Amino acid sequence: MIKNPVPWPNGARCAVAITLDMDADSILHLEHPDDSLSRVAALSMLRYGPEVAVPRILETYRRYGLKQTFFIPAWCIEQYPAAVEAILKDGHELGHHGYIHENPNEAGREDQEYWIQRSIAVIERASGRRPRGYRAPLYNFSDHTADLLVQEGIVYDASLMGDDIPYILRTKDGDLVELPGHWGVDDWPPYVHAPDLNFSMPIMAPPRAMEIFRAEFDAQWEHGGFWVGIWHPFVSGRLARWCEVDRLIQYMLDKGGVWFATMEEIADHVLACAKDGSYSPRVDAWPYYAEPVRVTMDPKLRAVR
Repeated sequence: MIKNPVPWPNGARCAVAITLDMDADSILHLEHPDDSLSRVAALSMLRYGPEVAVPRILETYRRYGLKQTFFIPAWCIEQYPAAVEAILKDGHELGHHGYIHENPNEAGREDQEYWIQRSIAVIERASGRRPRGYRAPLYNFSDHTADLLVQEGIVYDASLMGDDIPYILRTKDGDLVELPGHWGVDDWPPYVHAPDLNFSMPIMAPPRAMEIFRAEFDAQWEHGGFWVGIWHPFVSGRLARWCEVDRLIQYMLDKGGVWFATMEEIADHVLACAKDGSYSPRVDAWPYYAEPVRVTMDPKLRAVR
């Protein structure tokens, strides 16, 4: 099924990363800049992430001895320093996730460069090091994003959905390791009902949602792949849902042959294998298209009646 599986460390069958995007209330202020302050129920729901869910998540990770990756908008790093300090104290990776969850596809190259650089500065101040990974807010990876990330020395991206396993985005100035996910491992479709965010889905019972995530994991484990959870503290960190996450982690450990790692560790492993010749990742040349695709009518091809 996977024709070119990555040789994972110590003969592991599957690499696993449970990534948490701690967006907090950045998304509400971006969606409703004029009256976000009056949407108090939505604010409380989103603030639940850093204030209640993150401590719960960190306790679970400590219990299992896991180090994982948190993608956090830089505004949230500034707004919720206690949560970020706790994440860093436990040795987790801090990844780039925009400044205030802004949409890269709505910004020109210069504006996007500004927000990327401003966010890097915030991450450096908080963690003492530049981020090595990036996830575009809402997967909105623009036609400038890859070039700008390479320019800033970012090693990997986690925004795209082009494979089941890591691959390479090759730009004219350098490469990015792509650590792909997809909507099937994202917690918004099964859980999020938030009219203030213009996203209203019928909420699944946690065991039903976990069936989907577990099926994705089982397939990756069977075929030597890479499983990434793209989750949010205010969503999956809710009590009943996180209890199911706890059970999923135990299920993965009991199954065996699983390498839990940060996204940074996975990217570094892929690069090391490519360097020593034990793995040849698939390469996507960037950009996919040099100009917009336009289709026009050709009168010569009009059907003759």
